[in-house]
Amino acid sequence: MKYSDALMGWLNASGYSHCYFVAGGNIMHLLNSARQSLKCVPVVHEVAAVIATEYHNATLVAGSAAPGIGKALALVTAGPGLTNTITGLAGAWLESRELLLLGGQVKVEDLAPFGLRQLGIQEVDGVALAAPVCKRSLSLREPLGPEAFMAEVAAGWQDRPGPVFLELPLDVQALQVPEDWRAASGLPALAAGSTAVASSPPALDQVLIQELAARVVAAERPLLLLGGGLSRPMAELLEPQLSALSLPVMTTWNGSDRYSSEHINYAGRPNTWGMRSSNLILQQSDLVVAVGTRLGLQQTGFNWRQFVPLGDVVQVDIDPAELAKANPEVTLKIQADADQFLKSLLAHPLGDHQFWLCYSQDVQKLLPLSEPCNVTPEGFINPYDMILQLSALCVEGDHIVPCSSGGAFTVMMQAFQLRRHQTMLTNKGLASMGYGLSGAIGVATADPQRRTVLVEGDGGFTQNLQELATVAVNHLNLKIFLFCNEGYASIRMTQKNYFQGAYVGCDVHSGLGFPNWFALADAYGIEAFELTDGWIANPAFQRLWASTDPALFLVPLHPEQTYYPKISSRIGPDGSMESSPLHRMTPDLPEPLAERVMQFLPKALR
Repeated sequence: MKYSDALMGWLNASGYSHCYFVAGGNIMHLLNSARQSLKCVPVVHEVAAVIATEYHNATLVAGSAAPGIGKALALVTAGPGLTNTITGLAGAWLESRELLLLGGQVKVEDLAPFGLRQLGIQEVDGVALAAPVCKRSLSLREPLGPEAFMAEVAAGWQDRPGPVFLELPLDVQALQVPEDWRAASGLPALAAGSTAVASSPPALDQVLIQELAARVVAAERPLLLLGGGLSRPMAELLEPQLSALSLPVMTTWNGSDRYSSEHINYAGRPNTWGMRSSNLILQQSDLVVAVGTRLGLQQTGFNWRQFVPLGDVVQVDIDPAELAKANPEVTLKIQADADQFLKSLLAHPLGDHQFWLCYSQDVQKLLPLSEPCNVTPEGFINPYDMILQLSALCVEGDHIVPCSSGGAFTVMMQAFQLRRHQTMLTNKGLASMGYGLSGAIGVATADPQRRTVLVEGDGGFTQNLQELATVAVNHLNLKIFLFCNEGYASIRMTQKNYFQGAYVGCDVHSGLGFPNWFALADAYGIEAFELTDGWIANPAFQRLWASTDPALFLVPLHPEQTYYPKISSRIGPDGSMESSPLHRMTPDLPEPLAERVMQFLPKALR
């Protein structure tokens, strides 16, 4: 029995069912073995393989994959096959997501000795390239037995999850191994469905939790901020307790689908590009309990010293390095598993804060998600109104993929209203263009029975549009909404605001090129439809929306469409950038309205 046959058997027995790959000579044994144990999904480019794998597994961990579908791995060949995956590895690393990448390599005897750049054909030191963005990065120059191999694989989901890269030289793949390795099925602890749990989570300090609960009771304006470290299954389990609280409950962008907008105490998604109402409520709080979020700069604002200026911040994170960083200023740092912490906290009464809850509801009513300050010329679609309409159109169980960067991304995160049992998957940490389509392929493959909805900008979409071939050949139940504004909306706004409209490389007129989208869709056998006023009632749209076949919906946006509100920066006399705090979004609110929604903010902070 070949080693490649054995390890693919172990992976399958441990819960892996899918393999996203690009074929290559240096993985010929691995691929032939995968074909016999897993469902192999070919993609056009290796970056799509790793991104699709990340999103596939995130869908599985959410408990939202179709019955019988297990985890996915990515398989790429040596040299350029591996180098093309670095972006995807980095994205999964920053988002703390499980991703197993198996890579080919030249024969052991063809590996370059130290000091030599290359000996084998296409040889490159993949282990060194992948190491900074992987929990494990190993070259298997001889076979590992089943327990040792699966222990390396399991590192991807133990403690704080992240990618694992295992490189296998061609001759090691083909080595004969003992017949009794065939029956091995991996360690019992590594069974299918295992999620991002700690191998030895810190023990919860129940006295500390009781004291924190008392602080929440005593606070005048407390709120909960739920991050992506809180699992979806636990969030769903605790939903009745969360919805019964008389205090605002918010989510980070990564935790968007942990709590739906249908609850009366839902208070939105604060962020540098967040909802204005959420930012204002957060900044007026006197106690923020942030559970399962690293409180990165985009979450706190680049002016992090004014994050929650009137109150205390309690941060709960499993990673001590996140708690040890200097920003933001945190009053109480608790290293704990987010699931177990929140479950324990909600076992205690958290007090009656009805006045504060009513105030937060009033702020949300007074500040619409589609602000009138955004100007949309006649003949074009207002992106905020369109996203609000789309969120009303989506149903329970739909999977939402809001790309990862640019205008389409920020509009989605500001305006889309999630319902119960919907998932929202993105990769905010790396914020790379081109993630949306590949990620949606992973989601739609993990759950082909339900609809996946992708919203992407034409700039980002063009970076990986070759994967329309993967969508078409697999007949994925994927609806793609493409913001067509002939360029990079966020870059255009930056160059307009800070460099007097000296545009370069941000649109068609400054050098970017885009295809005829109808012709492109037709080339792949995918139907396309352009949105106009009244698009939801159009029979052609309704037919494509109801179909289980893929469809491309073109959203015509004016190139100069504005995207407000936003946190603005200014260039100081020394040329450095100074950012506003979260509560000071552009444009300024009229004074009477500002008085009503900034009731607890001193004028000096406004």
